[in-house]
Amino acid sequence: MNQTAKHADLRVIISNKQILKIALPIAAAIVVPQINFIINNIFLGGLGQQSLAVAGITGVYYLIFAVIGIGLNNGLQALISRRAGENRVDEIGSLFSQGIRIAIALAITGMLITWFLAPVILRWSIHDEKVLLMAIRFLNIRIMGLLFLYLYQMRNALLVGTNQSKYLIIGTASESLANIILDYGLIYGKFGLPALGFNGAAYASVIAEFTGLFVIFLVIHYKGIGKQLHLFKNFSYDSGNTKLILKQSSPLIAQHAISIISWEFFYILIEHHGTRDLAVSNTMRNIFGFFGCFTWAFAATTSTMVSNVIGQGLHERVIELIHKIMKLSLLFSITVAITVNLFPHIFLSVYGQGEDFIQSAIPVLRVVSGALVLMSVSTIWLNAVTGTGNSKVNLLIEAFTIIIYCIYVYIVLERLKLPITIGWGSEWVYWTCTFIPSYWYIKSGRWKKKRI
Repeated sequence: MNQTAKHADLRVIISNKQILKIALPIAAAIVVPQINFIINNIFLGGLGQQSLAVAGITGVYYLIFAVIGIGLNNGLQALISRRAGENRVDEIGSLFSQGIRIAIALAITGMLITWFLAPVILRWSIHDEKVLLMAIRFLNIRIMGLLFLYLYQMRNALLVGTNQSKYLIIGTASESLANIILDYGLIYGKFGLPALGFNGAAYASVIAEFTGLFVIFLVIHYKGIGKQLHLFKNFSYDSGNTKLILKQSSPLIAQHAISIISWEFFYILIEHHGTRDLAVSNTMRNIFGFFGCFTWAFAATTSTMVSNVIGQGLHERVIELIHKIMKLSLLFSITVAITVNLFPHIFLSVYGQGEDFIQSAIPVLRVVSGALVLMSVSTIWLNAVTGTGNSKVNLLIEAFTIIIYCIYVYIVLERLKLPITIGWGSEWVYWTCTFIPSYWYIKSGRWKKKRI
């Protein structure tokens, strides 16, 4: 009996049941931290509108580094999924261990940039001195959680890539529960903890990220996943797999990083419009993030299933698979958009900022809900490109889109000084420009000769 025959078959089938089996646990794992993030902002809103506004800038800054980890995760996930589709399970452990080594190096780099370079950059761009100092102090603490976050993200690549996404929720729930309790305790001084105010949220997040990391590796150990996939058999340097991961992930890391950097640029331009507009925009980011969870779950499912199906040699069925996932994603997003537009007060009143704030936010919310529908289609096709293994195309698509996006927000917000409702129309521009080249590339069939 050969080696691969001893392993479970990790190949996927093309069906709605298989799609939902992978996507729903991912959605649950994504939605829990989004709920946690919203609660975090509700707590910070209790400190005043300025704290809620600063949380928008610091949140997007940290997200820049978080999505670098996501880029590494997506590249590694595509490789693991391809090996699962090829039924070469014995190679997954080596890929995972090299991914861990790369994640550690990236985390250390991110911390050094934040401590020594970020204050200089922020001083050039933020006008309000108090906002600037609050942001710098917060980020100096918050960035210490980056190592835990990156190692934690590697479990996404492993569990999703090997069709075991049902375990994602365990670590995520542990992290979120710890964050909610510590947020309340450290921001307001409850449960015998010191009242640290705005910075309390940073300490809470760092501790929570470590908690999630610790719990998920316990799960991997006790479920026998580590032994099954030979995860901890050999952590020595493997130049071949390291180069393969970097080749696959580097364009995705660049893609995600420039995407969020452009969003930070957007928030800095919003800051020039005043605290109220910045606070409204921060709530939009919360709502966009929360309701985008199902779309992102279907996007991750697209990437892993496309790669797995190609690994099986079923190239002719890739577009059929994409259409199935897209229809489910679109159904969820339209349901969300209708709900948000029917009951906007319910979603905005939780921030406790009063009726004037709600009335300012409702028009922006309507624009954002429409963008969610566009995203539900565009991101499926974009992640299908990721699944084909041609991550350089992802980077080219992102670069093209971001140039148009940045030109739009600069003209609308900085030059013409138009309302932020028009500024948030940039999300419509972004997702439209993302869809067109992604759709063309998949339909062209040029990806069929790509090997990873």
